[in-house]
Amino acid sequence: MVLEAGSPMTGATWSGAFPKANYEIRFEGVRLRGNDFFASLTFPVGDSFCTWVTGGWGGDIVGLSSLDGWDAADNETRAYFNFEAGRWYRLRLRVAGDRIEAWIDDTAIVNVDIGGRAVGLRFAEMKLSAPLGFASYLTKGAVRKIEYRLLNASE
Repeated sequence: MVLEAGSPMTGATWSGAFPKANYEIRFEGVRLRGNDFFASLTFPVGDSFCTWVTGGWGGDIVGLSSLDGWDAADNETRAYFNFEAGRWYRLRLRVAGDRIEAWIDDTAIVNVDIGGRAVGLRFAEMKLSAPLGFASYLTKGAVRKIEYRLLNASE
């Protein structure tokens, strides 16, 4: 699924039923053109939603937006990752109990306890991606091999 470079944002949204906890999503994403976020994933967390930003704020910041009102660029989930244009990355996100975890290829990127914290979306346009969706910002990206699974109590 190709996400054309929007002005400023474009994306695709699944509006059907989806779990709110204890699930894992796997997909592959690629930045085709541009230098901002591509294939960012908005996902449900309990009664709210959150976005895993991939390559935001000029291209190399990854993290969760938002925690306690702070964007990925300004909270403890912020990490830097150098995405090569045209290269497919394996992305995996897990929402289990009071924890959100995320990996790029085999590298752990996010591992945060969200118990007692305010989890929400960054700005109005990201709400278009809820309850589950992918978005790109001024950047052409693509996603493929999208799959999810429910987690067992022991995971």
